[in-house]
Amino acid sequence: MIHDPFFFLCAIPAVLIFGIAKGGFGGIIGIVSVPLMALSVSPAQAAAILLPILCVMDLLAVYKFWGQWHSENLKIMLPGALLGILLGVLTFSYLSEAHIRLLIGAVALAFAVQYWFGTAKRSEVGPSRVKGSVWSMIAGFTSFGIHAGGPPASVYLIPQRLPPTLFIGTCSLLFAAINYAKLVPYYWMGQLSGDNMLTSLLLLPLAPFGIGIGYYLHKRVSTQLFYGIFNVFLVLTGLKLLLDGIAAL
Repeated sequence: MIHDPFFFLCAIPAVLIFGIAKGGFGGIIGIVSVPLMALSVSPAQAAAILLPILCVMDLLAVYKFWGQWHSENLKIMLPGALLGILLGVLTFSYLSEAHIRLLIGAVALAFAVQYWFGTAKRSEVGPSRVKGSVWSMIAGFTSFGIHAGGPPASVYLIPQRLPPTLFIGTCSLLFAAINYAKLVPYYWMGQLSGDNMLTSLLLLPLAPFGIGIGYYLHKRVSTQLFYGIFNVFLVLTGLKLLLDGIAAL
């Protein structure tokens, strides 16, 4: 188990941030958790420590938003996400995390700009099998490496202007499926070591606190404000990923 105080200085806010995201507030802010923990350990170890905690958070989030998801979108997105995880497993040793961060950051920023100034702000769109499959595959792929599936999934879902609770409920069930599917390859690659699991267990009590804070805020934010805040976080995380990717090249 990790005993470095600096690690816990980074890990405690990282877990709480992911919990707030899972609880329904600023969903994609969870993307900063792995980079934050990676200040003290490797990104791969940070992702491994977070995964069991995320699986518990997913159960809590699905319980909170039970039945409040968009079935048509899930039928489209789940197969693509699982294919993305498979691609992540097959390419794990070939693609650098820097390039993945650059790609996600660029997509997140491009979409946020389009949302504020382009057609995504002016009109709603419906589910699309092609777009949903492509973006969910990217979400599964990026989630496998650094738990960064939120922005690709958001690029597909946000233009549909779903009610916030339906949006978060859909994401909750989607990423519950993704994270539990990731347990198998993480175990196979030796990521779920005894030390990592003990560290996860020590941080686990923070999960319900983060979820509770996120759920409390979610219930008190209007639809318009929700999407405005969501896109602010999209910009911030996009910039963060771009800077991390550039620094790591």
